[in-house]
Amino acid sequence: MVVGVDGSEHGQCALIWAAKEAQRRNKPLHIVTAYSIPIFAASGLDGGYATIDDGVIRDGAEAILKQALAKVAEYNIDVDATVENGDASGVLLELSEEAELLVVGTRGRGGFVGRLLGSVSSALPAHAKCITVTVPLRCAPRLGETTEDRHVQAEIRKDQDIAVANRVVVGVDGSEQARVAVLEAAAQAERMGAELQIVCAVPQYSGTLAWVPAALDREAIFKDIQTQLDAGIAWLKSHFPNLIASTLLKDGSPVEVMVEASREAELVVLGTRGRGGFAGMMLGSTSDGVLHHSKGPVMVVPDREDPRLADRSNFGPMLGTV
Repeated sequence: MVVGVDGSEHGQCALIWAAKEAQRRNKPLHIVTAYSIPIFAASGLDGGYATIDDGVIRDGAEAILKQALAKVAEYNIDVDATVENGDASGVLLELSEEAELLVVGTRGRGGFVGRLLGSVSSALPAHAKCITVTVPLRCAPRLGETTEDRHVQAEIRKDQDIAVANRVVVGVDGSEQARVAVLEAAAQAERMGAELQIVCAVPQYSGTLAWVPAALDREAIFKDIQTQLDAGIAWLKSHFPNLIASTLLKDGSPVEVMVEASREAELVVLGTRGRGGFAGMMLGSTSDGVLHHSKGPVMVVPDREDPRLADRSNFGPMLGTV
């Protein structure tokens, strides 16, 4: 497992979440911070270039890692830390090729953290070779942390009466990628001793379907989708017999439904690609929207083959098939 830190409050939340997860998985945790040496044009007449002393920046990075190691010392995990020289997102993407899980922090009001986790790192969930988890700063109270960010403090106060349930929520849209995400969500729910809730959001028809002359029977559509979701639960429990799982079929925007679910769930799980509902080309508009506005940690599961998908059709109609 890998977690990126940069000394910010955002990175601290990601660090604590990663330490807890490493303990759950009984896996070693690798803490990394990265930096690159800025180069700027000198103001002298020679028109040359000046660089900042590498040693000063590296000392600062090592101090961040020392602080991070001290913060997770109480956890029963094997942990190490390294300072990497290079573009932060490039470093993390390279580490994702061999990691089981990559954890980063997100900005509480949307977007990714500024220093280590800058704007370029918004591509991490889309391009990482392993599963990623992004942890927003507004999760600080859940993790025993505090924040000085006044905007995030206001958001936390707004939701202070909402209890967070021990629940993992996964979004589905009938794609194979979503089924892979469901399998990972089920495994994560078992690790956390949590219930799993499979959510399918059905937006209002618009755009190319606006020409349909007759009113579509949404009640019949919902009934058909529920039958497919129930079949999916039966399939999932064949692989996870002890799993406590339920389904939730909602009328509304997938982004809004999942963001709302994130207020009361320990974790939201999404796939990277799908039918345009809970995924897109690489990281679709729904996944991207949830990542930027989620009130809790978001796990993004990359597209990959899983032999357990082969027997899904044995359990009944499949969501998204014709």
